[in-house]
Amino acid sequence: MKKRIAPFLPAPLRKHIVPGWEPKPVVAVVRLSGTIGPSQPLRGGLNLASVAGPLEAAFSLRGVKAVALIINSPGGSPVQSSLIYKRIRALAEEKELPVYAFAEDVAASGGYMIACAADEIYADESSIVGSIGVVSAGFGFTGLIEKLGVERRVHTAGESKAMLDPFQPEKEDDVKRLVALQKDVHEYFKKLVRDARGERLKADDPAIFSGEFWAGPGALERGLIDGITDLRAKMRDLFGKEVKLKLVTQRTPWWRPVGGMGFTRAKGGFERFGSDFGADFAEGLIAAAEKRSLWSRFGL
Repeated sequence: MKKRIAPFLPAPLRKHIVPGWEPKPVVAVVRLSGTIGPSQPLRGGLNLASVAGPLEAAFSLRGVKAVALIINSPGGSPVQSSLIYKRIRALAEEKELPVYAFAEDVAASGGYMIACAADEIYADESSIVGSIGVVSAGFGFTGLIEKLGVERRVHTAGESKAMLDPFQPEKEDDVKRLVALQKDVHEYFKKLVRDARGERLKADDPAIFSGEFWAGPGALERGLIDGITDLRAKMRDLFGKEVKLKLVTQRTPWWRPVGGMGFTRAKGGFERFGSDFGADFAEGLIAAAEKRSLWSRFGL
């Protein structure tokens, strides 16, 4: 009779009713997947706003022994990467829980920065890890608008306000300012990795901070990760074969627009997408192309 009743009781009471019974260890799992940046049409960005809820829920899960992060990201916004990193570390210290990161296809650039929030990082033999650097890419349209007979008119208050305008010839001083800005961001990234990895990092290898990336064994050799394994195997090794892996995800109400797109109510029912759908859709196409470019850097 006690065994029948026990499963319906809270764990603390169950321990007293069934002698020798112990709750199975629980590990909360949060998936962090996609390019890092704001959410846009055709692209659900990976950013602090989108992951704050699942992270809070994971670290607050009753009886949780650890939090595991499944990371699959080629990078993106350095600011959002840093914000997610800081939130994970703050929760880990507040809840006094260990954090483990597992790279899937890619944990590169901002994706690797987020992985550094974990106490230990693991990857598959074929995972791509690294790319510790900063990149800025764009296009120059000066020749195109000249052929089309279009005149570019820009009026600013502040000599650098139109810096790196793609419709104007590139200026040497503008490039120098951009390089200086990238250097500041890169130095922050390097310090974060050094602090996170400590003595495990083969910091004397200049390639580590060059933007280069490696498959799992190469990343392990340089101290960027702690081993070659997968989430289930590692968690069973640490917490026993009875460990329960609980995936924590973001819940989105059915009525909430996804990625900025949604139906608007009109006479006779739901008539169309939002009023800015055309502009949003065009912006989404550009964002999708940028996303594809990020993934393709790693052969994916």
